[in-house]
Parts: sequence; C-alpha cells; structure tokens
Amino acid sequence: MAAIEQIAMNPQADEASSAPVIAVRDVRKSFGSQSVLNGVSLAVSRGETLAVLGRSGTGKSVLLRLIIGFDTPDSGWVRIHGQNLVGMSLDKLGEVRLKMGFLFQHAALYDSLTVEQNVGFPLQHQRKTMSAAEQRDRVRKLLAEVGMDGHLDKMPADISGGMQKRVGLARALALEPDILLLDEPTAGLDPISSAEIDELILKLQSEHHMASIVVTHDLHSAKTIADRLILLNEGTVVIEGSFRQLQQSDDAFVMEFLKHS
Repeated sequence: MAAIEQIAMNPQADEASSAPVIAVRDVRKSFGSQSVLNGVSLAVSRGETLAVLGRSGTGKSVLLRLIIGFDTPDSGWVRIHGQNLVGMSLDKLGEVRLKMGFLFQHAALYDSLTVEQNVGFPLQHQRKTMSAAEQRDRVRKLLAEVGMDGHLDKMPADISGGMQKRVGLARALALEPDILLLDEPTAGLDPISSAEIDELILKLQSEHHMASIVVTHDLHSAKTIADRLILLNEGTVVIEGSFRQLQQSDDAFVMEFLKHS
C-alpha cells in the first residue's frame, strides 16, 4: 500500500509516475442501516489487473460503482490519475470517465442496434471530430480484435452470451481507455466460453496495457487473468496478494472460500 500512503501524504499529486492509476483509500459505504464497505483500500497501476473476489452481497459491485463514480463513498476517497472523484462536478466526472472502459455483467448492449452500431455508439457521441469513415474503421478494427468481425450486422438477440461479452469488450475499448473495469465477465457462460473470454482479456491487456479491475465470483478466471487478487468479506479486505498467497493463507474465511469456489 506504499503508493496509496504516498498519495495520502500529498493529496495534490496527479499523474506522478509513482502514483497508481486507480487508488481507493479507507472507503466506507452504507445504504440505510446496512454497512456494505468498511474501510476498503486498494491501488492498481498501469498494465496491472486486480481481481476483486467475495461472496454475493459483500460489496464487490458497490466498490466498482464507487470507482466509476456512480455512487459516492460515505468516507474515504477514490482517485483516478490522482484526481479525487469525491466532490467532483458532474462535468469533470464525465471527463474522467472517458478514460474508463466498462464491461457490465450482462454486456448491456442496445437491443435495437446492430453489433457494429453498438461498438460505434460511444464514438458517435464522444468523438464527433472523427469522420464516419474513421469511426467505421475503428469499430471494425475493434471487432476484429475480439473475433467478431464476421458479425457486424447481427442484432444482440441473434448472438450468444459469450459473443455479446466480446462485443461489450470492443465497445469498452472504443474510446481508447487506460482503465478497464469488468463486472463478472464470465458470469452465465459455459466453461469453454469462459476460457475464451479469459484469453481475450489477457490478449487485450497485453496489447492495450490498461489498469484493470475485475469483479468476479469465478476463482479460476481470477487466477488466470489477474496479477493480484483481493478477497472481501463483510465489507473488508481479508487478504490481498497472488493466488499462491491465497492458497497459503491460514485464515479460516480464505480457506473456506477457496474450498467452495
């Protein structure tokens, strides 16, 4: 946590080479009387993938929403490239989000748009200086990257869940983000499709060198794609480290989680 401590001592730090791309410090969040996050801290550097594990209802998706800026922590802070999201204006927050790519759990494709139109949607709204030809070329390049270049004119309902995730990944990369946030990327997929998505995430990470956070229940996927893992329980970080370090832990919850995952 040394990088986080450095930012805490120098809150004006921004884009410093030693600073993580994503930093969360002592974040707490409750909804009514229900406490969801109880002092969570983490940091992710460029080119690194962090997997967030935990039981259902333990705060994983809430943590992701705080990092995106959809929700505000009750205390603590979230910094993206050194900029604190807490108290940030909506206009400024919108600018920061342009650096982020999101893959939601169910891909969240627009049912009324084709595969090609779904991927091009962010470009139409955020890259208006690009010509239609430039936008089309970028969309088709992205779809080729994720193995979906043969399905440009298909509707989301006409492709499989795994293919929808591929299209969702292409759309997440449309604005060339340096942060990728993935919510349950292999949920609902068969083992072969899950393995294909894992391989695709590794390929994209290698090519684009982003700072990535993956929220997942899939321990095998997390082991495959993540450089580090954190395990949450009752809103706190039980352990952070490599998969091997989780395996070597003598913490009762960690052992139970690994046993049943």
